[in-house]
Amino acid sequence: MSVEQISVFVESKPGHLARVIDGFTQANVSVRGYSASDTGDYGIVRFVVDDPDKALGVLRDMNCAATKTPVLCLRLEDKPGELARVMGVLSACNINVKYSYSLISTYICLYVKDLERAEQLLAEQPVELLAQEDLKNMSADVA
Repeated sequence: MSVEQISVFVESKPGHLARVIDGFTQANVSVRGYSASDTGDYGIVRFVVDDPDKALGVLRDMNCAATKTPVLCLRLEDKPGELARVMGVLSACNINVKYSYSLISTYICLYVKDLERAEQLLAEQPVELLAQEDLKNMSADVA
């Protein structure tokens, strides 16, 4: 059993990722998980969404280079060692994991060069900034 992932090639400049996500919002596509990786002047953003065909259409309408790929999505028990166990099963069978990311889309991790400024701006928004200590109490229980 697999799900469809959408990968999009975006320029690594302020506003380009927001434009893609705004397009999904306008089309009523819900992002369930995503991963953004920087490759210099451009990046690859991978999305797991509730309607991949609609998302791909949105991206094509925006003239974005995008593809759809089948991926595995797993729900692990929230206890130490579960991720290691799964990776061990694949490794023992000589299956290489090329990349992975989390699908708890309400908890996100962002890397920005101006961390202090971003933190100040987001502190004024209706979002909760997490501290390292908060991660000890976090649960992955989602319906």
